[in-house]
Amino acid sequence: MVRSARGVLALLLSGLSAALHAECACLWEGSFSDVQQSADLVIAGRILSIKGNAVDVAVEESLRGRTYLDSVRVWMETRDYCRPPAEDFPVGSRWVLALKRIHEVPGDGFDPSTPSQSFGRVDDYYLSSCGGYWLDYSGEAVTGNLVNAPRWARNPDMTPVLIDLLRAFVRSEASSEALLKASREDPALTDLKLDTKAFLRGDEGGD
Repeated sequence: MVRSARGVLALLLSGLSAALHAECACLWEGSFSDVQQSADLVIAGRILSIKGNAVDVAVEESLRGRTYLDSVRVWMETRDYCRPPAEDFPVGSRWVLALKRIHEVPGDGFDPSTPSQSFGRVDDYYLSSCGGYWLDYSGEAVTGNLVNAPRWARNPDMTPVLIDLLRAFVRSEASSEALLKASREDPALTDLKLDTKAFLRGDEGGD
């Protein structure tokens, strides 16, 4: 019985250790609605390429912060840096990213023997995994750890929220309560809104 209990405890500790390693050792900082305020740049963009532990992102729109570049390089997971894997952001996928600028590189941040794996370059950006720093962007809506979602949940069950509402929130023109309400809205109503927006743009082949 004692040996069995020890085995169960060992499995639990092993699972906990794996979870901590998977998410690094950082504390959860909050959903996107919380963490975007501390970001240097919030963009909507499309992944152009993956290079080692970095991705190049075409900037479709800057929601907050300013960049004059058509694309930015974002550095992801390597070593024990608390960032998501670059492979989780395939070429062609679209995201809303709350990014932090790299102001300095630690002394061991670059290894000439592994140039494709590094901390990053000054004035590039990195993506943290310690909160809801990214949202999946599909069509005209976003999903992900947007507002009041469980810790470490990357794809919580939610209704897609229109990018227009997210844009208004980032610009302090809408509240987190509005985001929360939209994320729990009837999906059929969201589809109706999307169809209406498409119709108004003329996507239905109107004159």
